[in-house]
Amino acid sequence: MIRIAAVGDVHLGEGMKGCYADDLAALEGTADVLLLAGDLTRHGTVPESRVVAAEFAAAPVPVVAVLGNHDLHGDDEAGVTAALTDAGITVLECSSTVLTVDGVRLGVAGTVGFGGGFPRATVADFGEHEMKAFAARNRRLAGGLGEALKELDCDVRVALTHYAPVPDTLEGEPHEIYPFLGSHLLAEVIDSCDTALALHGHAHAGSPDGRTPGGVPVHNVARPVLHKPYRVFRLET
Repeated sequence: MIRIAAVGDVHLGEGMKGCYADDLAALEGTADVLLLAGDLTRHGTVPESRVVAAEFAAAPVPVVAVLGNHDLHGDDEAGVTAALTDAGITVLECSSTVLTVDGVRLGVAGTVGFGGGFPRATVADFGEHEMKAFAARNRRLAGGLGEALKELDCDVRVALTHYAPVPDTLEGEPHEIYPFLGSHLLAEVIDSCDTALALHGHAHAGSPDGRTPGGVPVHNVARPVLHKPYRVFRLET
């Protein structure tokens, strides 16, 4: 069995050092890995990222993360990523990593993902340049996640995104904004790659549990949804 702790949308900023210290210490013996589902900072600045890095680098288990829209707000993805990776946190973007847990190879593929919507309410790849660019980003990042999942040489696959792959875990959010909270293309690639579990954040008013059309369990681990520091999932191997 592999134990996966996960949380997203912690939105740490300057002056918040130490707020996760006790919770992270409690991971010892409770989880084998900690996955962070984006929106780790408030405004995507390097100083905020260093707070996140110092906080989660202290975890007693490996930490794997994707970025979120808040982490990209400062237009310094490279700086944010470097602050985290310099502290030993693995940051995924259309890429993957493999961790060995008691002889079992756990593969995690991740991307921030993007909006685009779900059947009957999707963004059309037509019209103005801005609309076509929106649709193209959705396709590119979903496709990148699919490639990262396919390339994994592992025993168990997990998909980690910030945006949601299914509408189930968005219930509670206004339906009008679903196209900005996730994309069915993420679910399509998750279903195509023998994925055991999908985790995301972003939807603060959403619901905790859902499934892809192919039956893969999907969980919204945004901190405001969890009402606790993280949630632990157990995967039988």
